[in-house]
Parts: sequence; structure tokens; C-alpha cells
Amino acid sequence: MPTSHVAGKAQLRERVRRVAVLIASAVLSSTIGLAAAHAIDQPPQSDASKQQVSDLQQKLQTGYAGAKSLKQRRYAFDELMEQAPEASRVQVRQVDAGGVDAELIWPARLHHPMGKRVILYVHGGGFFAGSPETHQALAGSLAKAASSDVLLIDYRLAPEYPFPAQIDDTLTAYQWLLDSGYENDNVIIAGDSTGATLAIESVLRQMALKGPLPAAVIAMSPVVNLQPAAQDTSDPLIGSFLADDARAAYLGARSPTDPRISPLYADMTGFPPLLVQVGSNDVLLNDTLQHAEKARQVGVDVTLQQWPGMTHQWQLFPFWLDDARQSNQKAAEYALQHFSDRPKE
Repeated sequence: MPTSHVAGKAQLRERVRRVAVLIASAVLSSTIGLAAAHAIDQPPQSDASKQQVSDLQQKLQTGYAGAKSLKQRRYAFDELMEQAPEASRVQVRQVDAGGVDAELIWPARLHHPMGKRVILYVHGGGFFAGSPETHQALAGSLAKAASSDVLLIDYRLAPEYPFPAQIDDTLTAYQWLLDSGYENDNVIIAGDSTGATLAIESVLRQMALKGPLPAAVIAMSPVVNLQPAAQDTSDPLIGSFLADDARAAYLGARSPTDPRISPLYADMTGFPPLLVQVGSNDVLLNDTLQHAEKARQVGVDVTLQQWPGMTHQWQLFPFWLDDARQSNQKAAEYALQHFSDRPKE
């Protein structure tokens, strides 16, 4: 074949590639623009906040250095969170939530638990790590700010227990709350990272079962798409929690595009009010915005909060990040707005 023909075909392929990239970018920008149009603006990131995030990323890089296996990464996460201070000005009781171990947390100023309002909290950790101990500080801050009980569940983890054990445990705990006297419109289900994934998927299953739905769902840095191509593993937490072995431990032989696993592919019609918090530097930002817009398009009342400069799962670190304290306060305020029994001013 003449050299000129080869060069011409190469140029044509390059032009086609460039056009495809431009089209994809335009579609993505359109999706992001639609979601952002309904977003609640946050103040610009301060220099102090930037330094705090940089320091956190260094801690994460150091903490996960050399942690290769799931067991090692689970231990590294536990060690990292041991640096968190104990939850203050709250009381904690170990409970059996229908066969699911859990901590019931409530503000110390209240005399006893089992009040009228409760947040069912599902911790993050890539489906294989995390526990009530790693998330007690976050759960305690929500209890105080929302003037409510928090049920922090110790659901079963992969690889010992793959999907759907985690969703089973979440719904078991939810039913226990209803059986214990909480009205469903005074229950909010919340979670961070893959815990937010489980919160969303548990409600979707409850919808399929035609059971009573919670008043709202709070999704902090949700993981809505478990496809490998969707993951940027440059973030230390994402690199650990959503590595191939972690996803395989949870999924087994199931497809990551199964709507029972990845909320991005689910029909959200009829879903309760949804708060989505995502950082502008979260490597999962685009999927999160796309999911929020898809939910909104089918009538879900979606509140989207984008936090400038924040990375994935920043809400977990209120003891290191001012923005985490502020975003957790926003989550608590959202809960207060959606409980049917709101505390009096």
C-alpha cells in the first residue's frame, strides 16, 4: 500500500478519535452541568483547608504503604482510625439489632435511648473493612448535631461474607428499629463511601419488597458504579477499597453493572429524598453527579452538596478536617429537616 494512503488512514483515525473524545466530553459536561445546576454551593476552599487535605493524604499514603492483601488493608484502616478520638458527649450501648451487632449512640444530654428519631448508619470500608469502632466519632457527631439516636451497625464483611450479606444485615437492622417502636418516617439511613452504596441499595430492595421506606437517605461520597473502568485508584482509600480483589470479594461472580450492586444502573423511581455529598476532587465525582441527575430525572428529591477541594470520604475525618465537621453538620441539619418529628426550636 502506498505510504500516502497509510498516512491518510492514520490521520482519519486520529480525527475520529478526537471527535469521539469531544463528544464524550460534551456529554459528560452536560451531565455535570445538569446536576450542578441543582447543587448547593459551598464556600471556596481556604488555604488552611488545602493544607489539612494535603496532610490527610500523606497520612493515608503512609498508612497504606505496604498493605497488599485484603487482611493487611483491613488492618491498616483499623490502625488509621485508632487515631480518631473517642466520641464525646454521647452515650453508647451495645445492642443486638435482630441478630446484627450494633452500637446505639445517643446524645449524653438525653436521659435514655430509643427516642423518636434515629439515623441507621452504615459504615464504609470497601465492603471488607470498617466497624463501629472506626466510625464511632462520625456517628457520635451526627447524634449530637441531629438530636437523635444513631444505630451504627456491625454488618458482615467480605470476603468471609460476600453480597448480599451486607444488605441483608442493613435491612434486618432497619426492621429491628421499626419493631422497636421507631416510625419509618423518623428513620434516616446514612452511610459513607461503600456504606452509602449499601444504604441506597438497601432502600431499593425495600422498595422492591414494598415495605415501609425511611424518611430520607444520606449518601456521603457514595460509590455508585463498581465497574473497574470507573475507578481511578490514585486516591489511597479508593485504591484500597475498590481494588480488583476487594470488588471480587464482594461481587463474587456477579456483574458490577447489576442494579442491585451499583446504584448508577438502578431505577430510582419512588426513592425517598436523597442527600448526596461529594468532594470536587473525589475521583468518583462524575459517576456521582450522573447518578444524582438520573435520580432527579425520575422525580427523586435530590439535594447535591459539592465540597471544594475535598477527596473521597473526607467526612470520616472530622478530627483532622474542618470541612468534615462542617459537612457532617450539614448532614445532621438535613436529617432534622426530614424527620417527621422535628425537635422544637
